Amino acid sequence: MSKFSFLNWKREAFTTVEIVLMAMLATANAVMTFYLSFINKILNSAGGPIATATIVGLYMIYGLLAYYIIRKPGTAIITYGIGGTIQCFIGTSYGITAAIVAALCYMVVAEVMFALFRYKRWGISALMFVGGAMVPIWFLCAAYMFGYTAWGWEVLTIALVVRVLSGMLLCGLMTKLLGDSLERTGLLRRYKIKKEETSYVTGSH
Repeated sequence: MSKFSFLNWKREAFTTVEIVLMAMLATANAVMTFYLSFINKILNSAGGPIATATIVGLYMIYGLLAYYIIRKPGTAIITYGIGGTIQCFIGTSYGITAAIVAALCYMVVAEVMFALFRYKRWGISALMFVGGAMVPIWFLCAAYMFGYTAWGWEVLTIALVVRVLSGMLLCGLMTKLLGDSLERTGLLRRYKIKKEETSYVTGSH
């Protein structure tokens, strides 16, 4: 792909069904986050910051899943942007500032990663890499916002490793499994995941 064709592809517009999908996933995430907050409290009581780190990947999955299905630059910005906005309106136990900052961290990292991949890599390794890469920046911000620095560097290091693994598995791996499962049902015929998979199978790549 030449430099100019790559830039032209980046300007590809979103369709109505793609925007609807992003909004639906963001809304579903807002509902899931409400219930995850209770699970997070239970885990915190049982195992502290390391236990709560195990479910971090679930908070991010909606944006990565949208990207895997739609496969267009800017997907993370819109999906995580909608998700953060909805959480601000319906309320979150983590606070409005946290919802906004987390969404910003996720969208920036996801967009940078897929841009580096030139929007061509959608395999399990790429998705797991992006899922893990979205964790550190937000963890750094959260450490100062929520006073995690009081844990000490040993606990912080372990918590970060567990969070990255959670991002790789519960965000990256689950995105691949869910996306492929939905694609096989035929529900994603109007999205690029279906078109590109069909193109690959027929050998037109």
